Amino acid sequence: MSVPFQERRTVRPVPAPPAPAAPGEPAEAVDPGARGRPRVTELRLSAFAGHRRAALPLGPLTLLAGPSGSGKTSALRAYEALARLGGGADLGEAFPDPGACVPERARPDAQRRRGFRIGCTADGPEGPVRLDLAVQAEPELRVVGERLSAGGVVLLETALRDPGRRRVHAAWHTAGESTVTRAPLPDDRLGTALLPLRVAGRTHGQRKVLAAAEQAVVALRSVFPCDPRPDRMRDAVPVGAGRLLASCANLAAVLWRTRAECARRHALFVAAARAGCAGAVEDVAAEVLGDGTVRGVLDRGDGLRTPLGRLGDGELRHLALALVLLTGPGVLEVDPAGEVPAALQTLTVLCDGLDRGLDPAQRAELVGLAARMCARGHIRVAGAVSDPAAVAGVDGVTVVHLGP
Repeated sequence: MSVPFQERRTVRPVPAPPAPAAPGEPAEAVDPGARGRPRVTELRLSAFAGHRRAALPLGPLTLLAGPSGSGKTSALRAYEALARLGGGADLGEAFPDPGACVPERARPDAQRRRGFRIGCTADGPEGPVRLDLAVQAEPELRVVGERLSAGGVVLLETALRDPGRRRVHAAWHTAGESTVTRAPLPDDRLGTALLPLRVAGRTHGQRKVLAAAEQAVVALRSVFPCDPRPDRMRDAVPVGAGRLLASCANLAAVLWRTRAECARRHALFVAAARAGCAGAVEDVAAEVLGDGTVRGVLDRGDGLRTPLGRLGDGELRHLALALVLLTGPGVLEVDPAGEVPAALQTLTVLCDGLDRGLDPAQRAELVGLAARMCARGHIRVAGAVSDPAAVAGVDGVTVVHLGP
C-alpha cells in the first residue's frame, strides 16, 4: 500500500490573542514555563474518515466548528487515538472500529487492503517534531508506515515489507559509524513510543532520536477525553478514589475530594456554578448518605440544599466541565507519563460538543473560564461547538472551521 506523507492545509484557523487572567486572580497564576512544555500544535488527517489532506492548527484553546457531518467528532477521535498509541496502547485499543476510520471512497488495492493516515506535530524544547502514521484497516489492522522527523531529518521510518509477518522494518537515525540502525518492530504499536526501549543513546544522533520521541510521546500522553453524561450524574455514588471519569458520572465523589483540597480552586468553581445554575448558589458541596454513598448538592444559602439530581442537563454539563477546567491530572482519570515530572507535562482536554445543552449565558461563562485557564498554561482544550458565531472573537480562542 502506498504511503505518501504529503499534506496541505484545508482549514481556516481564526486565532485570537491570549486571554488575560480573570479579575481578582493573581498574575503569578500564569505558568511561565508553559511554552517549553511539549504540546501538540497540529493534527493532520491526511486520509481519515471524511477528511482528506487536512491540517488542523491547535492552540491553547481550539474549537472546531462546522455543519453536522463536517468531521468535528472524527477529528477529536483521531487525536484521542494518537494519545492512546503514545501511551503504549495497541492499534485495537486505539481504533476499536477501524473500518469507520477509512475514507468512504477509498478503493482497495490488488490485495484488498484499505487504510488511513493521520499525524501530528509536537512542539517543545526540541522544536517542531512531526509524527505521521499509516494504518491498514482491512483486511487486518496493522501499521504499514510511520515517520518521525525534526529539523528536516527523518529520525525514524518504518515500512511493511513482508505482509506475512507481524512486524515492520524500522530504521532510526544514528549519526555514528553507521548512519542508521535497522531492526524489526511490532506492527500493532506506535514505534515512536517503543524507541526508548531500543535506542541506547550513545551517539549524538541517538540522543536526538530519543529526545524527539520523548517530546512526541509526552505531548500526546496527558489527554482527558471528556463527555459529561447528565443521565449518569444524577444518582448518589460510592466515595471511591475521587478521580473524575470521562462521563463525569462520579462528579459527587470528586466534589467530596476537591472541596477540601483547595479552597481557592473551590471558590472559583462555586463562582462558575453561580453563573451557570438557576437560583442562588452559595456553595457546591457533597454529602454522605446513610448507605455510605455520596451525592452533590447546591447550597442555596437559606438552609435549602438542592441535590444535583434535580438540576437540568445543561446545568449538570456546565458544572462538570467547569470542574474539569479547574482541576488537573491528579483529579482526572488520565494516563500521564509517570516518568516525566508533572511540571513538564500539559494536560489536554478533548470535548466533543462543548456547548451541547448549554444556554448562551452558560456557554459564555464556560468558554471564558476555558480561555482563562488555557492562558495560564496549565491546561489545553480541543473541543467542538455547534455555533461558531457564539465564540468568535472571544479572547484566547482559536476557531477552526471544517467543511466547505
